[in-house]
Amino acid sequence: MLSAEQVEGFRRDGFLVVPDFVDAASIAELRTRAVEIVHEWEPTGERTVFTTEEQERTSNREFLSSGDTTWCFFEEEAFGPDGDLVQAKELSINKLGHAMHDLDPVFERFTYTPRLADVAADIGLDDALVLQSMYIFKQPSIGGEVTCHQDATFLYTDPISVVGFWFALEDATLDNGCLWAAPGGHRTGLRQLFKRTGAMTDDDGTVFEVLDPTPLPSPPDDLVPLEVPAGTMVVLDGLLPHWSDANRSGHSRHAYTVHCISAAAEYPDWNWLRRDDGLPLRRLASVAA
Repeated sequence: MLSAEQVEGFRRDGFLVVPDFVDAASIAELRTRAVEIVHEWEPTGERTVFTTEEQERTSNREFLSSGDTTWCFFEEEAFGPDGDLVQAKELSINKLGHAMHDLDPVFERFTYTPRLADVAADIGLDDALVLQSMYIFKQPSIGGEVTCHQDATFLYTDPISVVGFWFALEDATLDNGCLWAAPGGHRTGLRQLFKRTGAMTDDDGTVFEVLDPTPLPSPPDDLVPLEVPAGTMVVLDGLLPHWSDANRSGHSRHAYTVHCISAAAEYPDWNWLRRDDGLPLRRLASVAA
């Protein structure tokens, strides 16, 4: 799937932009299904918010048990002072996560494709397992910032193997919170780990374990913007520092992300994302039913 120049660019920069990877019909099908899931979903009293500013606020039961479910997480600014939603539920969800690729036929068809498996193999992830999926809405006006981070902090394997495949389902621009990345930043070390604590049940918390106190690049000055049109795929090395700003525009920035790991790598039990034995990880190269 990838040329030698593209593979070299990925190894050099830690990310790769692949235009026109997804056709308009596939984008429309995925967007329609995501909205249907939100419409059908009924929140609990916890009404879990997803934020990367205060990670401990997301480390509740709903978040920690979402590795083998499909759950909706609210934007941090979705609620007013009275605790009620300030706008419709469909415009208040930050993301869906984290097992749609194995639980929903539409997401499954989008994810398990020979073309994506070939891309993974081209960059050296020959036997890729699909670990998690996220549908990110980046809602108009209230779409939250995602602070600068490395994916391997949250999805750690030994050796480090996680790769993100990020699909623009709408045009991603400076105004609506496009991705920003630190070219070559993947050649530095992993800064911290996000680990379960206590008995490591879904009711226990999480903690960041610092491995290297060196600060991550400071956005946006130390990063470059990845403004891309709908249909683009961006491949992200697990050690690459990347960031996206809040969306204060009147336009959403829908995207779908799949994270894969090597089947040969060890996935420690203390990772926050877990799956029930009845839903084992599947190889990206497997053919969806």
